[in-house]
Formats: sequence, C-alpha cells, structure tokens
Amino acid sequence: MVIYPKDWNEKSFSDFIKIKRGASPRPIEKYLTSSTYGVNWIKIGDAPRYGKYIASTKEKITPQGAASSVRVFSGDFILSNSMSFGRPYILSIDGCIHDGWLRLYGFQTEANDEFLYYLLSSSYVQKQYEAFAAGSGVQNLNKEVVKKVSVFLPPLPEQEEIAQTLSQFDTYIDNLTELIEKKKAIRDGAIEDLTSGRTRLDGFDDEWVVYPFDQYFTLLPTNTYSREQLSNRGKVGNIHYGDVLIRYGNVLTDDDEIPRLKDSSKVDERSYLQMNDVLIADTAEDETVGKAVQIGNVSIPLVGGLHTVACRPNYETAEGFLGYYMNSSHYHDQLYPYITGIKVSSVSKKSFGKTYLRIPADSNEQKAISSVLTEMDNEITDLEAERDKMIQIREGVMDDLLTGRVRLTV
Repeated sequence: MVIYPKDWNEKSFSDFIKIKRGASPRPIEKYLTSSTYGVNWIKIGDAPRYGKYIASTKEKITPQGAASSVRVFSGDFILSNSMSFGRPYILSIDGCIHDGWLRLYGFQTEANDEFLYYLLSSSYVQKQYEAFAAGSGVQNLNKEVVKKVSVFLPPLPEQEEIAQTLSQFDTYIDNLTELIEKKKAIRDGAIEDLTSGRTRLDGFDDEWVVYPFDQYFTLLPTNTYSREQLSNRGKVGNIHYGDVLIRYGNVLTDDDEIPRLKDSSKVDERSYLQMNDVLIADTAEDETVGKAVQIGNVSIPLVGGLHTVACRPNYETAEGFLGYYMNSSHYHDQLYPYITGIKVSSVSKKSFGKTYLRIPADSNEQKAISSVLTEMDNEITDLEAERDKMIQIREGVMDDLLTGRVRLTV
C-alpha cells in the first residue's frame, strides 16, 4: 500500500479537470478540405508513438464540419478512448476531435501540464481506468469513467520539479528516437541503392543476372492455421502472414518471437522451411502486400502459415540478401499491377510468377551487400534496445516520484 505525503491533496479528476467527449460531423468525407482555412482534424494517426505533444495533422475539416465537432486548443489534453486506451497527449495546436477522443481542460490552477501528463500516463491511473470501465460494463474509456479517477497532487512547485526531472528522460528518449529514424532512413536508402545495382561495392563489377520468379524459386506447401491454433509453446514454428507484415524485418532469426503450432502432428516434414527460403505475405490491408522475410538462423522447425507464399531458391544465395532485395522497391513495385481487392489487398501465386529478380549471380556479392545492410540493422537494433531500457528506467522513476516515495528538493 502506498502512503502518500501528508502535504499532497487527494482529488478526483472531476474536482479539477473539465472533460468533454469529441464529436464527428457525418459523413466526415463531406467535410474534409485542403483549404488553408480548414481546421485541424486530429486523428490517432497524428499522435507520436513516443512523444507527448501533437503538433500537426494530416487532414483538415471545413468550418462547417468544425461546428459539428468539438474544438480543442493548444494546452489541452486529449485522451484516446478506444485503441490506445487512455493514452494522453498534450496539444500544441488548435483543432477538432472526433468521438474517439476525450478533451481534458481547465486544470491549470491545480496541475502543471507536464506533471499531469506523467500522472495520466502512470500505471496507477491506467489501472483505475480499467477497473472503472470493467465495473461499468463498457469496453472503452468514457467521460464518466475518467471523472471517477482519484489522484494525489503535490504542491505546484513540486509538480514542476517532478515534471522537469521526468522530461529529461523524455528528451533523451526523443533524441534516441530521432536518431533511430535517421538511421532507418539511411538504411532504407542503402537498400534501394545496393539491391538495384545503382551502387556497387568495391571488388564487384560482374553484370547482374535476370531470373524469372518461377525459374529462381520452387514453391513449397503452406497451411491455413488460424491464430487460435497457435501459441507460444510447441515444437514447430508457424509463420503467419500478419507476423511477416508487422513483426518481422528482412531476416528471421532466433531473436524473433515465433508462434508455435499447438498441434503439429499433421504437419508434413517435407513442408519444413530451410535457411534462405523466403516467405511472402500474399494478403494485407494495404499495399504492403508482398512483404517478405528470408529464413535465417532459426533453431526450430518452421512452416509457412496462413496467407503466405513459401519459396525455395534454386540457386546459391547469401543469407539475408533475398529478404532485403524482395522488400526493396526494385522488386516490390512489380507487384502493384497484380494487386486485387478493395478492403483487403492480395496477390496470387500466378501473379508472383510474372515478376523477375535482377540480382548478382555471384553469391559473394550478395553476401557483401547483405553484410552492409545487416550491420546497419544491428546498429538500429542496439539503439532501440537502449531506448527501451531508458523507457523502463523512466517508468521506475515515475513510480517513485508520483507516489512521493522519493521527494525532490524544491
């Protein structure tokens, strides 16, 4: 049990924060505009993954649409009430919000804005959201749930000191995030240059060879097991198309989380994947359909799962090269004419057969290209690990400071 300092005041959010739910003009498409006189239309996609401020929007709505929405202003908080349950953001722009957001405002006499951000982000507050939402039978965060949350507020000068201390962690995390994005952009540029042959590495000058897809690869059988038939235990790994699209990079290794089949008794060992095989996602919700992953050093048997195309190279190939190559625009852009579907995009096995690979015939050049790109990926991975570690440290410091276990000198 946490014992808060005696000079901290317990208050419900309803005691010092005004709360209002967003609203949307309908149909929203009618009110979207590119006019400079448009009003910022704030959506979850405008929120940063790690940062605390929303500073711009991708879309705007007309003043007429804004009249049927809810206005928000720089300095307000908005809370997502569904997808990222209770995630707070501070606005540094004016705009309008739809009913997927809650507006929090009018708190300035009682709470420092950045202190309030950390308080709203704390596990203590998040757990209250969950408990009150469950108790009311609702599946998302609504105004009445938020009003019930109770917190302890230190005096304003101490709030400011706490916020400044935690902001130093966030500044470091934000700088790491910015560096990671720069490194990714450099890596992505290198992928395009090296896998297209625009840039050649020293010591290699042989002409590249064009292979029809069906000549270069032999297709392997895959299965249609659903997520419900997978777990984190089992002897055989099963690569689902969703993992190819979202979870994995260019090369799959033991460092990746690989779902297992609950029951692998019916799996034919002839369908097991080998190192350097390639798995392609043939379905997606957008044009990422066709994203691929090459099998690297994985110590358990693997099979291709739902909505994947499993391909085995008929030629000697370097570890990792095909993963980078087939995710480059040089190869992937060939798929666009063959994408079908409206809500869900897909590419047929027959359509893959109409594409080609233009790659080095010399596996040593493939290896050299893969080594350069892998080194870049490893650097990014190390930076991401450092960022994750710093986030964990910040969480611990937040818990100490927001409960008063550790007091700062004011």
